[in-house]
Amino acid sequence: MGMTGNLLGLALLCSLLAGAAHAQGGPSGFPPPSPSTASAHPSAGAAPAAPKPAADVVPAKTLFGAAKQPAPIPPSAVGGYAGGCLAGARALPIDGKAWQAMRLSRNRNWGHPELVQWVENFAIAAQKSDGWPGLLVGDISQPRGGPMLTGHASHQIGLDADIWFTPMPSRRLSETEREEMSAVSMVAPDKLSVDPQRWDEPRARIIKRAAQSPQVERIFVNPAIKKALCESADKMGTDRSWLSKVRAYWGHDYHFHVRIGCPKDSANCKPQPPPPGDDGCGAELTDWLKRVTAPAKPVTGPPKPPPPPMTLDRLPAECRVVLETGVSKGIVQSAPAASPSLQAAKR
Repeated sequence: MGMTGNLLGLALLCSLLAGAAHAQGGPSGFPPPSPSTASAHPSAGAAPAAPKPAADVVPAKTLFGAAKQPAPIPPSAVGGYAGGCLAGARALPIDGKAWQAMRLSRNRNWGHPELVQWVENFAIAAQKSDGWPGLLVGDISQPRGGPMLTGHASHQIGLDADIWFTPMPSRRLSETEREEMSAVSMVAPDKLSVDPQRWDEPRARIIKRAAQSPQVERIFVNPAIKKALCESADKMGTDRSWLSKVRAYWGHDYHFHVRIGCPKDSANCKPQPPPPGDDGCGAELTDWLKRVTAPAKPVTGPPKPPPPPMTLDRLPAECRVVLETGVSKGIVQSAPAASPSLQAAKR
C-alpha cells in the first residue's frame, strides 16, 4: 500500500477508538449515551456520529505503534529518551556484514541515522578487532519513535539499541528463528555473579569497545554483569575510565543497552546529565546488588491503579508534526497541518 496507505490506517484506528469510547464511556473520557438521545426515542432519528478523539484521549503508544513507515522529513531526535519521537528515521538492514536484526515483527529496527550508522560500524569493528562473530540486534525504535505498545519506557527518540549477548551464528537466521530464538541470560542463579559457563572475556571486550566510542553516553547492563566488568577491567588494560559509562540497571541480563548522545541535527533533543565521574564499581554497585537480591515486599491493601497512559499532549509539540507528516487527513483532533520540517512547528 505504501507509506501513505499505512499511515491512513491511523485515522481509521482513531475513529474506531472514538466509536468504542462513545458507546462505552470509561477510560477514554466519552460519556455513555444519554436516555434523551435517539436510542431512547427512535422517532427522533439516528444519533450524531461520534466525534474524532482528541489527542489527550488516545494513548500515544497506540498512535506511534500503528505507524509503519518513518516521517518523510529531515532526521531529528525530538524530546527525551523516555518522552519523545523520531523524524526521518532510517532502518537498520535486517542483514549486514556483521549483524542480523531480531524480532522483525515488532518493526523496531528503526533509529536516527547516526545511531544506525554507529551500530553498523561497531558490528564490523567488533568482528574484525575482537573476534566477535557478529551482533544480534534487538529493539532500536519504532518508525516514528514515541512510546511503544509493549516493553521499553525509553527507545523513543531513536538513540537507544539493544545488543544481544548471544553471538550471531555463521548462517542467516530464518524469519521464524528471529521471532522464536531465545536470548541467553549471562547471570547466575544467585543474581550476584555471572554464569561462568556463558560469560567470557570477548563479551567484556565488546562492551568496553562500545563504551570507548565518543558517541556513546550510556551502556546499561545487569548489576551482576557490571560487577564482572569491574573485576576484569584491569585484565583488559590500565584505563578504567570507560567503566563510568557502563551503569547497572534492572534486567539487561540477556543484552546490553547502548545509548548515544543527541545528534547535532536535533535541536529539540533533550540530553541526559553526563554519567558520574567514578567508575560505578563502589557504593552504587553495592546498592544495586542489594536491590536485586532483596526479598519481595508483601502486598498490603488494595492494589494501586496503573498510571494513565502517556498521551500526545504530554510529548513535545513537534511530535504531532512527526505523526501528521505524510498523512493526507489528520489523525488527531485539532492537529496542525503537516509540515515538511520540524522548524515549521515553531512558527
